[in-house]
Amino acid sequence: MAYIDDPHTQKANLRYIRASMREPMLERDDEFELARRWRGDEDEAALHKLVRSYTRLVVSTAARFRNYGLPMGDLVQEGNVGLLQAAAKFDPDREVRFSTYATWWIRSAIQDYILRNWSIVRTGTTAAQKTLFFNLRRLRARIADTSTGRLNDEGRGKIAKELRVKFHEVESMENRLNANDQSLNAMIADSSDDSWQDFLADTRPTPESVVRTRCDTEIRSRWLDMALSELSPREQIIIKRRRLREDGATLEELGRELGVSKERVRQLEHRAMTKMRDVISENVEAPADLLIEA
Repeated sequence: MAYIDDPHTQKANLRYIRASMREPMLERDDEFELARRWRGDEDEAALHKLVRSYTRLVVSTAARFRNYGLPMGDLVQEGNVGLLQAAAKFDPDREVRFSTYATWWIRSAIQDYILRNWSIVRTGTTAAQKTLFFNLRRLRARIADTSTGRLNDEGRGKIAKELRVKFHEVESMENRLNANDQSLNAMIADSSDDSWQDFLADTRPTPESVVRTRCDTEIRSRWLDMALSELSPREQIIIKRRRLREDGATLEELGRELGVSKERVRQLEHRAMTKMRDVISENVEAPADLLIEA
């Protein structure tokens, strides 16, 4: 996906970049003093001076990501957001230069923007995917077959090892980067009346299948109710608690509840299942449709 700025925007961006590069860099003591004034006294003038002095850092970081097809002006704006976040969280008492601290925030903001806008399909949703997205091109240029520009399995293995990701993740991201976004409404060929969406399989059950399943379920429920009605109250409790729940009760639990041993519960369960099987066999033409194991 590529974006092209209009001439007016390009000129405005160029003026901003030139102005940013002319801003003088701060000495260590100066930036710490500005940061303390902002943190302690909420001195906005100190904040503005601190941020302006490092907009050149935003520009240089954004320039490293200009090959992802997004407007340079947008990358700079996102980098400025990261710069402001860094200024808001910077603690001068940690004795770390602001430029070092801000670099991470600026790069993170720009990368997040690229991942959100590079494609309409969400990319880089995991740490491994994000690492691959921003490093695969560089490593592929160094490792790939120069005649085809594609990686072989050996090359993919080297990248997976270097980036500490799985082999299939390298292969998946390579395919993703080589593919362009395409509308499902687009025709598969100029001479065809079929669109890509015409070939998407509908995995939902058919209406006939839905109706058949509903009817079968209702019939099996009637068979089950009929068989349960032939059981004693204690046998019904055991079957319902042991066989008709996902988290069935144990023999020990039912034994405590009914005041009998585990072995007695097992015997009652076996007898109840035999009764149900016999009732269904006598009253249903195809008892195998309702599988009941004693």
